[in-house]
Amino acid sequence: MKVERDIFGFLGLFYLVTGLVYFFVFAKNEWVGLFVLLLSAGLSFMITAYLWVIGAKNDTPLSNEKDAEIADGAGALGFFPPHSIWPFWVAVVASLMLLGPIFGWWISILAFGAGIWAVCGWVFEFYRGDYAH
Repeated sequence: MKVERDIFGFLGLFYLVTGLVYFFVFAKNEWVGLFVLLLSAGLSFMITAYLWVIGAKNDTPLSNEKDAEIADGAGALGFFPPHSIWPFWVAVVASLMLLGPIFGWWISILAFGAGIWAVCGWVFEFYRGDYAH
């Protein structure tokens, strides 16, 4: 995590310095570039802070050890859900919502109602049926 943190910290400083130079050279005529560079610096610093906090919790990550083997990092990787139909329905609803302004707003309104159903089904699929906890 240390290398990644340093990379994003460097990027944040680069964007900040570039934004300040841009402010003094070009910002009289155009402000969008300044905001983009400052927002990029802020995002890089947020990622740096996240990696710093996560890296502080992990005492000795395997990537920092010289004699670490791949098998040393083996273990549970997390929960991977089985096949699900709900992402398909969410994609169908998103497509209908985007087609609504083209063919008629009533399609978007109906798709919004169906979207509530699809998202709720996707969120709560593990609270009922074969995979209930």
